[in-house]
Amino acid sequence: MTDTAPSELRLFNSLTREIEPFTPIHPGEARVYTCGPTVYNYQHIGNMRAYVFADTLGRTLQWKGLKLTHVINITDVGHLTSDADEGEDKMEKMAARQGKSAWDIARFYQEDFETDLARLNVQPKAHPRATDYVEEMIAWGEKVADKHCYEVESGLYFDVSTVEDYGRLARAVTEDGEGRIETVEGKRNAADFAIWRKTPAGETRQMEWDSPWGKGAPGWHLECSVMGEKLLGFPFDIHTGGIDHREIHHPNEIAQNQAFCGCGGLSEATNSGARMWMHNNFLVERSGKMSKSSGEFLRLQLLIDKGYHPLAYRMMCLQAHYRSELEYSWDGLEAALTRLKRMVMAAERLADAPSQPVAEHPKFAAALAKFDAAISDDLGTPIALTALEDALAVKKVDAGIKRAVIEYMDTVLGLGLFDLTRETLRIRPIDAGIDEAAIEDALTRRKAARAEKDFAASDAIRDELAAKGVEVMDGDPLGWDWKLS
Repeated sequence: MTDTAPSELRLFNSLTREIEPFTPIHPGEARVYTCGPTVYNYQHIGNMRAYVFADTLGRTLQWKGLKLTHVINITDVGHLTSDADEGEDKMEKMAARQGKSAWDIARFYQEDFETDLARLNVQPKAHPRATDYVEEMIAWGEKVADKHCYEVESGLYFDVSTVEDYGRLARAVTEDGEGRIETVEGKRNAADFAIWRKTPAGETRQMEWDSPWGKGAPGWHLECSVMGEKLLGFPFDIHTGGIDHREIHHPNEIAQNQAFCGCGGLSEATNSGARMWMHNNFLVERSGKMSKSSGEFLRLQLLIDKGYHPLAYRMMCLQAHYRSELEYSWDGLEAALTRLKRMVMAAERLADAPSQPVAEHPKFAAALAKFDAAISDDLGTPIALTALEDALAVKKVDAGIKRAVIEYMDTVLGLGLFDLTRETLRIRPIDAGIDEAAIEDALTRRKAARAEKDFAASDAIRDELAAKGVEVMDGDPLGWDWKLS
């Protein structure tokens, strides 16, 4: 897009706790693995932040000219009700609660997850299911069992003392650092974790397989190691996930990778299975409705039902750096929606202009340099958004060139500015008692009354709309608009 040399992409590596230059292992190609959902329930918006982050990373790698192979796994077996390697299998528990098969539960919630990804403009990726790789998991266990595992009554466990630098990713170097791990009779170390779980005597699970260690199911951590190696090859470039995975799941995955490859310590990052490990921070919601156990928890569909376009949530995520904690509020979501609306209104003026990609244009040089520097500095989306706004504000320039610049930036941000309209971004709850045609008709009558200085009639129409939950936004800095409350 510009004649100036692009900035070097630098990313924060959780393993080293440093920002490092990104150099692909395979020239011209980037391979990324993202820990996907356990599909026993709907995903809440805190879960979805991880996929907006991973998608922004993938878009950036492509923007830098790399061919992208990106995998988001689907956990449909093996994950217990606690991330700390204890409790019941989440799939089996939900299947029993709903009176359905675990397979049906998995397919239903996977489809819902994929629908949410599309709503958030997350680019299509491979979504391999854990149950499709059980044979490979058993073979993996057989390979590492002699040197790194031991059997107890409940299954096959991995001995973390058999690999170097266990817990370096989490900075957990003592047993106290892994205090959330389940205490299982026969375990050698508090941090040891299950490779294979035997079905308890007298029980039958819906999802169980024969193995050298008895009938049962794989441990949760094993699937990511197996699918990462199978689909991307060791070592691959980047492994991503939520910051909660940094404490237990990813250290265990790394230990398995070291055992499988016969690798040494983690001072050599590629011994972990990936060149870089990246984690997004938490989305915090103070009311406690983020948890799936809270009943009507905050999921993307709830935001839509309350009238918010899902891309307002993507904007909200982009406004904070992925490594920063992000606090959720309805006011914050509305502010993000307003900002998105401003951008869309500016982009609408370019809707009929044919895009004219150019090498460089002096009026956009500063905005493009600012954008490139921000994104290249560990995905600095907050500053990149301001660079996009700078470009949208440029005047007296060819509309086709301006459109090309906006599209160029939006390939990274994924807002789809030219696919939206101001009308599609209006707040309109699903249970609204008035349709849009009636609102527009009332507003047309109100504008006519105001033009004739019949303020009594104007106020009456406003009050009539207010009684039906329509807020007429006379002071809207974007121009006259309305929203449904």
